[in-house]
Amino acid sequence: MSNFKNVFNKKAFIAFVTAGDPDLESTEIFIDKMIEAGTALIEIGIPFSDPIAEGSVITKADIRALASNTTTDKIFDMISNVRKKHPDFPLVFMTYVNPVFSYGYDRFFKRAQELNMLGIIIPDLPFEEKEEAAKVAKKYNQEVISLIAPTSDDRIKKIASDSNGFIYLVSSMGVTGMRSEFKTDLDKIVSEIRKYTDTPVAIGFGISNPEQAKTMAAKSDGVIIGSAIVRIIEQYGKNAGPYVYDFCKSIVDAIN
Repeated sequence: MSNFKNVFNKKAFIAFVTAGDPDLESTEIFIDKMIEAGTALIEIGIPFSDPIAEGSVITKADIRALASNTTTDKIFDMISNVRKKHPDFPLVFMTYVNPVFSYGYDRFFKRAQELNMLGIIIPDLPFEEKEEAAKVAKKYNQEVISLIAPTSDDRIKKIASDSNGFIYLVSSMGVTGMRSEFKTDLDKIVSEIRKYTDTPVAIGFGISNPEQAKTMAAKSDGVIIGSAIVRIIEQYGKNAGPYVYDFCKSIVDAIN
């Protein structure tokens, strides 16, 4: 579990925010509110122009963030401000291969280590191609978080056995976004993962309310919510802070 040991000491709520939506000053406030609400870990999304795993909510957030001139360097600066207030709170990045590769793996992970980040989630990085990024990440004490999807099947053993930090279990086929029902047999997948690793498992994609979060937390070590938070930010813009707090608090209360 390495640096993630404190994240999963109880059922973990992992929250996602798109950095720079609507601006980086607001993102910093939203992160403060998430922490205040009892969130266990925050995924900071680095916006990308072609976020293939995202539904319309987060795609539009990426567009808004890029339109406000958000860059990777500016995101690092924002996190530096966060670290002055929350030096040890668990943070990871979530983005696509292109922004990290373009920035330079060594340069990116070195900066991430300086900011006391725990690692990164890269949805479009196939497990079979993970090592190129992972070996550089390891040099700087960063984890590349593995994703397991409903279609992973016979690859579950390989992915789970090589996992670090936590496993991001994708709840459903398709892209991110809020769902009214989940048809995947998640109990079966979690049981299969447990055969090969004791790495914590957090379920994401589609969870949007306390009831769903409670159900998913009962099956796993934690839940991940992104689109529902991003939609609140879309609705309230710079004034979304209190609403983000209330939503996150409702999830934390529901799963514990």
